[in-house]
Amino acid sequence: MTIATHHAELVPSRVLLDAAQRSGCAVAALNFYNAETLRAHINAANSAGCALILQTTEATIHYLGLQMAVAMARTAAAEITQPVALHLDHGASYELAARCIEAGYSSVMIDGSKLPFAENVQLTRRVVELAHAQNVSVEGELGHVAHNEDTPPQDFAQFFTRAADAARFVQETGVDALAVAIGTAHGFYQGEVRLDFARLREIHAAVGHTALVLHGGSGVPDELLQQAIADGIRKINFGTELKNAFTRAVKQSLLQSDEIDLRRTFAPAIAAVEAVSAAKMRVCNLGALA
Repeated sequence: MTIATHHAELVPSRVLLDAAQRSGCAVAALNFYNAETLRAHINAANSAGCALILQTTEATIHYLGLQMAVAMARTAAAEITQPVALHLDHGASYELAARCIEAGYSSVMIDGSKLPFAENVQLTRRVVELAHAQNVSVEGELGHVAHNEDTPPQDFAQFFTRAADAARFVQETGVDALAVAIGTAHGFYQGEVRLDFARLREIHAAVGHTALVLHGGSGVPDELLQQAIADGIRKINFGTELKNAFTRAVKQSLLQSDEIDLRRTFAPAIAAVEAVSAAKMRVCNLGALA
């Protein structure tokens, strides 16, 4: 069922995650870095008829400015016919999460995954208490999603999430979503992608209705993403493939022409990112919401 009016306001990510839980789908969480990548996501969301989560990392906040990032996302939400959340990806501190909440983010991630369990719980719970008081959703992380450039694939398993720890973590923190480590990684993959679906099913059974998140979605074959969704993943993050599509298209534009009009130079890059964004939304399959 489609909606008649545009959603000018950003919604908490739990709205989209709850819808994904009910339908057995996932929501695509797409990083944006500038006006061009955001324009691509707007076009893709409207062509696919999908709700989505727009994300920025701390690096993007430094690049754009916090108020600019929020204003851009709100403008995008007014253009997109389905609900949109604005999410802080991999927030590294309570202070950053608080700044984003105050500025207007509707969802934040606090990443304490490198901390000891008790410290991760304490930090995450503090953010949950602050965020929930202002109707903002919170994502935590348990286990650790490695970076491909730093960790060979054979070493990923040492960082994997354990189901019993996940159950305890969500109980003690009250998070709306939990990022888990089952074999994905940030950046470009080295070799074949191998995901531990048995572990994912155990975690899904252990955490009940808490939404599970898959980081490092770029480069994972569609059939593996679809299996992860079937086994309980409700949010999938994409960043690397978007940056790659944009940069390659810009390089090609500059090689083919001496054009100095940035609007013409960036047009193919917008189209390239739009194609990737739409494809990821269709794999996640969270379409129109009433």
